[in-house]
Amino acid sequence: MADTVLYEVSDGLATITINRAEAMNALDIATKVALREAVRAAAGDDAVRAVLLTSAGERAFCVGQDLKEHIGLLAEGATSVMSTVKEHYNPVVRALTEMPKPVVAGVNGVAAGAGFGLALAADYRVVADTAGFNTSFAGVALTADSGISWTLPRVVGPGRAADLLLFPRTIKAQEAYELGIANRLVPAGELRAEAEKVARALAEGPTVAYAAIKESVAYGFSHSLAETLEKEDELQTRAGASEDHAIAVRAFVNKEAPKYLGR
Repeated sequence: MADTVLYEVSDGLATITINRAEAMNALDIATKVALREAVRAAAGDDAVRAVLLTSAGERAFCVGQDLKEHIGLLAEGATSVMSTVKEHYNPVVRALTEMPKPVVAGVNGVAAGAGFGLALAADYRVVADTAGFNTSFAGVALTADSGISWTLPRVVGPGRAADLLLFPRTIKAQEAYELGIANRLVPAGELRAEAEKVARALAEGPTVAYAAIKESVAYGFSHSLAETLEKEDELQTRAGASEDHAIAVRAFVNKEAPKYLGR
């Protein structure tokens, strides 16, 4: 794995850090490959019960595609320059959204383009009060990618999403919180500690239940009420059969704090 993406697992928490602070954590090919492999590793590791996705430095979470590299590839006449969507962005976003464990994004600075898409692919976003979000795509004559045409309308509504995609602008942290883009807003100096605190709490929680919640919310957006009720029945049966449910019930009866096993 390239050193442009750092990967660490500790006590059930996988921390993935985009490590190109000098380039505002822009995504060149090497970084996208490393990020894809890191996210896949976290998704496939049963020892990982939650994921924290964050970035180095204070200026940027991720400004999306590395346009310097992109311009060079266009100048060379590379016919596969846009294959990055299929080869890199799509697998990363699917792994983040579909893994059966919660993902927290610690947004330490500007998140633009695909960087915004990565943040939205997380289940929970802890955002520094100095951060900002920008769809950016139309500003460089491109359409949405990195799943943002699916995630953004679900967070802010289709009308607001259309406005933000057609007329890109920087959404400051407070507005992002009011729109629901940021789940928790914290002082910039406290971002890393707070994001890790949230992610570790999830890593210590009932993983099977979290996976079911994640699956049911995604399912409900594209299915009828009747179909969603059936899915809830299926997922509740699964959660009810987990060891963690039995632990939670015993702890409740005994007035103790549950110590979940993640299964």
